[in-house]
Amino acid sequence: QVQLVESGGGLVQAGGSLRLSCAASGRTFSSSAMGWFRQVQGKEREFVASISGGAGSTLYADSVKGRFTISRDNAKNTVYLQMNSLKPEDTAVYSCAARQWRALNVAASEYAYWGQGTQVTVSS
Repeated sequence: QVQLVESGGGLVQAGGSLRLSCAASGRTFSSSAMGWFRQVQGKEREFVASISGGAGSTLYADSVKGRFTISRDNAKNTVYLQMNSLKPEDTAVYSCAARQWRALNVAASEYAYWGQGTQVTVSS
């Protein structure tokens, strides 16, 4: 059974930074691609970033490229999302997700396991 638990969300001023963490269960974590997604009230879930299993290739949404960084520490079974230069439009519930495959993917439907999410609010 795979369980994901996010932490690190909160309230921050525009231009500030937050680091989200996602602690994962499972002995095969290192071989699983991981993703971060976000969702606001009344809108569809949006892809943010993904990292492949193993070597850790990364892909970012254009809206966060250059500001956010996804990384993983396989020894700790943890994936991170470092968020810098935050904007009010980044406000959302952020969720981490795990695939059953190594290759990264931008589609939420390709991820089998999800955390409960953590709220990020950026004030103007």
